[in-house]
Amino acid sequence: MGAEFLPDGAAAEPPAPLILGLQPAALIDHVARVDWALLDRVPGERGGSIPVAIEDLDYILREVKTHILSSPNDLSPVKSMAGGSVANTIRGLSAGFGVSCGIVGAYGDDDQGQSFVNNMSFHGVSLSRMRLKKGPTGQCVCLVDACGNRTMRPCLSSAVKLQADELTGAHFRGSKWLVIRYAIFNLEVIQAAISIAKQEGLLVSLDLASFEMVRNFRSPLLELLQSGNIDLCFANEDEAAELLRGEEKVGPEAALEFLGQYCKWAVVTLSSNGCIAKHGKETVRVPAIAEVKAADATGAGDLFASGFLYGLVKGLSLEECCKAGSCSGGSVIRALGGEVTPENWRWMYKQMQIKGLPLPNMRN
Repeated sequence: MGAEFLPDGAAAEPPAPLILGLQPAALIDHVARVDWALLDRVPGERGGSIPVAIEDLDYILREVKTHILSSPNDLSPVKSMAGGSVANTIRGLSAGFGVSCGIVGAYGDDDQGQSFVNNMSFHGVSLSRMRLKKGPTGQCVCLVDACGNRTMRPCLSSAVKLQADELTGAHFRGSKWLVIRYAIFNLEVIQAAISIAKQEGLLVSLDLASFEMVRNFRSPLLELLQSGNIDLCFANEDEAAELLRGEEKVGPEAALEFLGQYCKWAVVTLSSNGCIAKHGKETVRVPAIAEVKAADATGAGDLFASGFLYGLVKGLSLEECCKAGSCSGGSVIRALGGEVTPENWRWMYKQMQIKGLPLPNMRN
């Protein structure tokens, strides 16, 4: 399969992004509010994320048109944007927090690939480490119910992706953090990226992806955590429960203690109950922002990670990192999709001011 690097515009070598995200396959999210009837017909459990074939994706997108929940704030019944957990986190860091960021991965030579490039470039993300390959770009349908809960069905089976043997030290040199999402189908490239990133002195952040991914592929995940190469780990309450399935001690607090054995920082998000976090011997509990009504939970954990990482690179305390995460996580759930609107960034800055957090020094 042929590939070429995406030019980054400038002839001179730009400085390395402070934070890099590894997303082997670029992804376009198709987000729609739908009724319960469609969710009952989609294979798999509600609220999770399991891969589907392209035929299933096409079927769901066709059915969406007859199951749309109308909203006066939505200009289009289906909202499409660059997606994927890592892309959401990286875009949030760049667009909302002014942190220099880049993506390592590949995108296809189709309309979806160009849409991914346009969206991420518009928000200031460096794409010089992305490869253009012949073939389709990944897609994901995100079904949001009346309560704002999302069910995700990604289609990556035929999508172009970055391979482990395509990674070199040059991808990571000069950066400080590498952001990764756990996925069994990307395990080889994840392991290669972590190994090279560690050789280059980067810290590694890992998101546990979904409760299905933890449940079905727990053993390789434990090996990854126990390697000692994961510096920061994010899990939501459902993922935390699966992580400790069958253990004597269960629950979010037990999961936090477990993750804290292997990671410098560990965070378990608890939806409307806020989060708990651990760094060394310090443990904190931070409530969610009470006034937020979730229109769509897509990207909540991803944007929480944006705020938390912003706090870390700014040298904030563990509690302040969690508060920054709650502000950014709260900002994205106020509208449809995993991309924060300008209005909701302004809302986030107001919340940060209320909490006494330092506002970002935006590049633009």
